[in-house]
Amino acid sequence: MQEEINHKTIAFSINTTKMSARTLKKTLAAFIKMGGFVAKKNKQRSHAGKQSLKKLMKQNTSLSNVEITDDNIGSFKRVARKYGLDFALKKDKNAQESTYLVYFKGRDVDVMTQAFKEYTQKHVQSHEKPSIIAKLQENKVEVEHDLAGSIEKALGKNKSQELMR
Repeated sequence: MQEEINHKTIAFSINTTKMSARTLKKTLAAFIKMGGFVAKKNKQRSHAGKQSLKKLMKQNTSLSNVEITDDNIGSFKRVARKYGLDFALKKDKNAQESTYLVYFKGRDVDVMTQAFKEYTQKHVQSHEKPSIIAKLQENKVEVEHDLAGSIEKALGKNKSQELMR
Protein backbone atom coordinates (compact mmCIF):
# COMPACT_ATOMS: atom_id res chain seq x y z
CA MET A 1 0.00 0.00 0.00
CA GLN A 2 2.79 2.40 0.92
CA GLU A 3 4.57 1.53 -2.30
CA GLU A 4 1.50 2.34 -4.35
CA ILE A 5 1.20 5.81 -2.74
CA ASN A 6 4.88 6.44 -3.42
CA HIS A 7 4.47 5.52 -7.10
CA LYS A 8 1.42 7.80 -7.47
CA THR A 9 3.24 10.68 -5.76
CA ILE A 10 6.23 10.28 -8.06
CA ALA A 11 3.97 10.10 -11.15
CA PHE A 12 2.14 13.26 -10.05
CA SER A 13 5.35 15.20 -9.53
CA ILE A 14 6.67 14.11 -12.93
CA ASN A 15 3.43 15.20 -14.65
CA THR A 16 3.48 18.62 -12.99
CA THR A 17 7.10 19.26 -13.95
CA LYS A 18 6.21 18.52 -17.56
CA MET A 19 3.89 21.53 -17.67
CA SER A 20 4.49 23.14 -20.99
CA ALA A 21 5.15 26.80 -21.62
CA ARG A 22 1.83 27.00 -23.42
CA THR A 23 -0.23 26.13 -20.33
CA LEU A 24 1.85 28.47 -18.22
CA LYS A 25 1.17 31.25 -20.76
CA LYS A 26 -2.59 30.50 -20.65
CA THR A 27 -2.74 30.63 -16.87
CA LEU A 28 -0.75 33.87 -16.72
CA ALA A 29 -2.99 35.43 -19.38
CA ALA A 30 -6.08 34.43 -17.39
CA PHE A 31 -4.57 35.89 -14.22
CA ILE A 32 -3.72 39.17 -15.95
CA LYS A 33 -7.19 39.28 -17.50
CA MET A 34 -8.67 39.04 -14.01
CA GLY A 35 -6.54 42.03 -13.14
CA GLY A 36 -4.59 40.59 -10.27
CA PHE A 37 -7.32 40.31 -7.65
CA VAL A 38 -5.00 41.10 -4.75
CA ALA A 39 -3.75 44.38 -6.21
CA LYS A 40 -7.26 45.52 -7.13
CA LYS A 41 -8.61 45.16 -3.60
CA ASN A 42 -5.93 47.37 -2.09
CA LYS A 43 -6.05 50.06 -4.77
CA GLN A 44 -8.22 53.10 -4.02
CA ARG A 45 -10.09 54.55 -6.98
CA SER A 46 -9.44 58.24 -7.54
CA HIS A 47 -12.47 60.20 -8.73
CA ALA A 48 -12.13 62.86 -11.39
CA GLY A 49 -14.37 65.65 -12.68
CA LYS A 50 -17.62 66.55 -10.97
CA GLN A 51 -18.14 64.69 -7.72
CA SER A 52 -19.82 65.05 -4.39
CA LEU A 53 -18.29 67.24 -1.73
CA LYS A 54 -17.84 64.20 0.49
CA LYS A 55 -15.73 62.36 -2.12
CA LEU A 56 -13.66 65.47 -2.71
CA MET A 57 -12.98 65.82 1.01
CA LYS A 58 -11.93 62.14 1.27
CA GLN A 59 -8.99 62.81 -1.06
CA ASN A 60 -7.11 64.47 1.84
CA THR A 61 -6.30 67.76 0.12
CA SER A 62 -7.14 71.30 1.10
CA LEU A 63 -10.28 72.69 -0.50
CA SER A 64 -10.98 76.15 -1.90
CA ASN A 65 -14.26 77.54 -3.13
CA VAL A 66 -15.57 80.20 -5.50
CA GLU A 67 -19.08 81.62 -5.87
CA ILE A 68 -20.89 81.55 -9.19
CA THR A 69 -24.13 83.48 -9.57
CA ASP A 70 -25.47 81.93 -12.71
CA ASP A 71 -28.22 79.47 -13.60
CA ASN A 72 -26.27 78.24 -16.62
CA ILE A 73 -23.85 76.04 -14.69
CA GLY A 74 -23.63 73.54 -17.57
CA SER A 75 -21.21 75.71 -19.51
CA PHE A 76 -18.89 75.79 -16.48
CA LYS A 77 -19.03 72.00 -16.23
CA ARG A 78 -17.86 71.70 -19.85
CA VAL A 79 -14.91 74.03 -19.24
CA ALA A 80 -13.96 72.23 -16.01
CA ARG A 81 -14.08 68.87 -17.78
CA LYS A 82 -11.85 70.28 -20.51
CA TYR A 83 -9.21 71.26 -17.95
CA GLY A 84 -9.51 67.97 -16.00
CA LEU A 85 -10.55 69.77 -12.86
CA ASP A 86 -11.88 67.91 -9.81
CA PHE A 87 -14.76 69.95 -8.37
CA ALA A 88 -17.96 69.76 -6.38
CA LEU A 89 -20.99 72.03 -6.75
CA LYS A 90 -23.12 73.12 -3.83
CA LYS A 91 -26.17 75.39 -4.20
CA ASP A 92 -26.33 78.16 -1.63
CA LYS A 93 -29.89 78.04 -0.32
CA ASN A 94 -29.60 81.19 1.80
CA ALA A 95 -28.93 83.51 -1.15
CA GLN A 96 -31.87 85.15 -2.90
CA GLU A 97 -30.29 84.68 -6.33
CA SER A 98 -29.32 81.24 -7.53
CA THR A 99 -25.77 81.07 -6.20
CA TYR A 100 -23.49 78.07 -6.51
CA LEU A 101 -20.35 77.37 -4.53
CA VAL A 102 -17.71 75.54 -6.56
CA TYR A 103 -15.31 73.59 -4.35
CA PHE A 104 -12.01 72.42 -5.81
CA LYS A 105 -8.69 71.10 -4.58
CA GLY A 106 -6.24 73.65 -3.23
CA ARG A 107 -3.46 72.46 -5.51
CA ASP A 108 -5.64 73.13 -8.58
CA VAL A 109 -5.80 76.90 -8.01
CA ASP A 110 -3.88 77.78 -11.20
CA VAL A 111 -5.98 75.43 -13.30
CA MET A 112 -9.14 76.80 -11.70
CA THR A 113 -8.23 80.41 -12.49
CA GLN A 114 -7.57 79.49 -16.11
CA ALA A 115 -10.86 77.59 -16.33
CA PHE A 116 -12.74 80.56 -14.83
CA LYS A 117 -11.11 82.95 -17.29
CA GLU A 118 -12.32 80.84 -20.19
CA TYR A 119 -15.76 80.39 -18.62
CA THR A 120 -16.25 84.14 -18.07
CA GLN A 121 -14.97 84.91 -21.56
CA LYS A 122 -17.52 82.52 -23.08
CA HIS A 123 -20.24 83.89 -20.81
CA VAL A 124 -19.54 87.51 -21.83
CA GLN A 125 -19.41 86.59 -25.51
CA SER A 126 -22.77 84.84 -25.30
CA HIS A 127 -24.36 87.96 -23.75
CA GLU A 128 -22.81 90.25 -26.37
CA LYS A 129 -24.23 88.25 -29.27
CA PRO A 130 -27.66 89.45 -30.37
CA SER A 131 -30.48 86.99 -29.96
CA ILE A 132 -31.35 85.02 -33.08
CA ILE A 133 -35.02 85.04 -32.11
CA ALA A 134 -34.98 88.85 -31.86
CA LYS A 135 -33.37 89.08 -35.30
CA LEU A 136 -35.99 86.76 -36.75
CA GLN A 137 -38.79 88.86 -35.20
CA GLU A 138 -37.33 92.02 -36.77
CA ASN A 139 -37.02 90.35 -40.15
CA LYS A 140 -40.55 89.00 -39.83
CA VAL A 141 -41.92 92.53 -39.33
CA GLU A 142 -39.93 93.82 -42.32
CA VAL A 143 -41.11 90.96 -44.53
CA GLU A 144 -44.73 91.46 -43.48
CA HIS A 145 -44.41 95.18 -44.21
CA ASP A 146 -42.85 94.53 -47.63
CA LEU A 147 -45.46 91.88 -48.40
CA ALA A 148 -48.33 94.20 -47.48
CA GLY A 149 -46.85 96.96 -49.67
CA SER A 150 -46.43 94.64 -52.67
CA ILE A 151 -50.01 93.33 -52.27
CA GLU A 152 -51.38 96.88 -52.19
CA LYS A 153 -49.28 97.76 -55.22
CA ALA A 154 -50.52 94.72 -57.13
CA LEU A 155 -54.13 95.48 -56.22
CA GLY A 156 -53.67 99.10 -57.25
CA LYS A 157 -52.34 98.01 -60.67
CA ASN A 158 -55.29 95.70 -61.21
CA LYS A 159 -57.78 98.44 -60.34
CA SER A 160 -56.13 100.95 -62.63
CA GLN A 161 -56.05 98.41 -65.49
CA GLU A 162 -59.75 97.68 -64.99
CA LEU A 163 -60.54 101.39 -65.06
CA MET A 164 -58.62 101.84 -68.28
CA ARG A 165 -60.65 99.19 -70.10
